[in-house]
Amino acid sequence: MRIGIDLGGTKIEGALLAKDGSVVLRERVATPREDYQATLRAIRDLVERLEQQAGHTCSVGIAMPGTIAPDTDLVKNANSTWFNGQPLEHHLHRLLKREVRLANDANCFALSEATDGAAAGSSPVFGVILGTGVGGGIVIGGKVLVGAQAIAGEWGHNPLPAMTDDERPGRECYCGRRGCIETFLSGPALEADFFARTSRRMSATEIAAAAESGDVAAGEMIETYTERLARALGSVVNIIDPEIIVLGGGLSRIASLYTQTRKKLPAYVFSPTVRTKIAPPRHGDSSGVRGAAWLWPAQ
Repeated sequence: MRIGIDLGGTKIEGALLAKDGSVVLRERVATPREDYQATLRAIRDLVERLEQQAGHTCSVGIAMPGTIAPDTDLVKNANSTWFNGQPLEHHLHRLLKREVRLANDANCFALSEATDGAAAGSSPVFGVILGTGVGGGIVIGGKVLVGAQAIAGEWGHNPLPAMTDDERPGRECYCGRRGCIETFLSGPALEADFFARTSRRMSATEIAAAAESGDVAAGEMIETYTERLARALGSVVNIIDPEIIVLGGGLSRIASLYTQTRKKLPAYVFSPTVRTKIAPPRHGDSSGVRGAAWLWPAQ
């Protein structure tokens, strides 16, 4: 059996996977925010409880915010900032007394969907996270593309392509730049844009539901959002030319994203025809933790 851990900013989820990839057991605990040592202990305790159910020592893979910098072995680019600068892999190796494999959470999502999810049998695969932040992962031939800086797939921190005059220079991003894709396509960005237009505070899913019900302002907001998403994904298609793009994160539940974005995508792709599919995830919220477990492939 394999254990996957999804290390999030608000919750830590663990799952015990059988050999066929089915989830035997899942458990969630709150992340001890801003407390690195307590987070390490929470991971250890969760692994121990899952192994008690398995009855033996298991491999452990962890989906994490940010990534491990290859030149320092320290965490970088984590929006859960208390992980940054920490030798997380070394500490977990010592704490769990075994090798532990870690990967960016978006990479784990993409790996899960490419292994036995919506993108099974496809290559290349681009997995997208549209949630509190915007991330991405690339899987080619069943393997995650990590890259020289361990940032492959981080499209959320490219500038939004073809910004209009009313979009420039864009909001400040936590990464220190302005106009990042994340500042336009994250859930909080969608909600902030809608509030700026209407003075109505609604969640992203409420905006989408209102659009479906005929709310004109909400419908226009979803039109704007999907046009921006098409611009951003068009650049990805021009670079890696994926067979399929799988959307994950909370906003992936908005059904209109798939039809509207796919319709608008060809305007931003350097090809007279566009065969790339845009699909919802098969495993939904489980993809991060399942992808972490799949960091240890079948031998």
